[in-house]
Amino acid sequence: MRVFDFDSAIVRTPGRSVVHGLRDDPRAVPDYDRVLAEHAAYVAALGAAGVAVEILPPLEAFPDSMFVEDPALAFGAGAILLRPGAPTRLGEADALRPTLAGRFPRLLALGDGEFADGGDVLVTPDTVFIGLSARTTARGAAALVAHLETLGARGRIVATPPGILHFKTAVSLLDDRTLLATAPMAAAGPFAGFDIVTTADGEDAAANALRVNGTVFLGAHFPRTADRLARRGYAVVPLPVTEIGKLDAGLSCMSLRWHS
Repeated sequence: MRVFDFDSAIVRTPGRSVVHGLRDDPRAVPDYDRVLAEHAAYVAALGAAGVAVEILPPLEAFPDSMFVEDPALAFGAGAILLRPGAPTRLGEADALRPTLAGRFPRLLALGDGEFADGGDVLVTPDTVFIGLSARTTARGAAALVAHLETLGARGRIVATPPGILHFKTAVSLLDDRTLLATAPMAAAGPFAGFDIVTTADGEDAAANALRVNGTVFLGAHFPRTADRLARRGYAVVPLPVTEIGKLDAGLSCMSLRWHS
């Protein structure tokens, strides 16, 4: 089973409070109806790729709660509740707990003072890379490594290059031995043994792509990167994410995915 083969996923419908979500530019306020439409297109794409999607209701108290991969990780052997380093997101893992407890044979959780965000976690066939960042601390990363070992996976703590919010902001998995990355991440990242496709000039945000079964989800406003991937034989599914892109988020964090 390849690590990007999925038959199940959980998503959460964005609430109206999403317009108050975390973002680098406070002036770039997302439009709620457009966020909702982009999220619906994403869910439809998961279904078209062969994934059964469970849609959770909005959590208005947590503006960023549509990004369900930040407070949790899912594997066939179990799930891990995380603790994102942003204070406004600390209640999201507890909100996911009942859903995950009913679907996984094991449910592990980070403890008090252990901060790790799913946006900093890149799963590859042999290694789960955990990038240290403003929202993933060394203590949290070490605790996550221990939980991954319990589930039969090997974690590796690495540095996130300066100026990058999350590790997966700048890199994603294309296949068993190939990554899509920004030029700075390709130069600084710990990816010996991987072939790296770099994003096109001016399209660094395209690095947060998502491989789902036989397709690669990519922001529709990154045509030159899409062309690079298509020329290498990948089936690219362009998705509208311009409104979602105004938030501290991307394609990978909008779903929890696993193979049951």
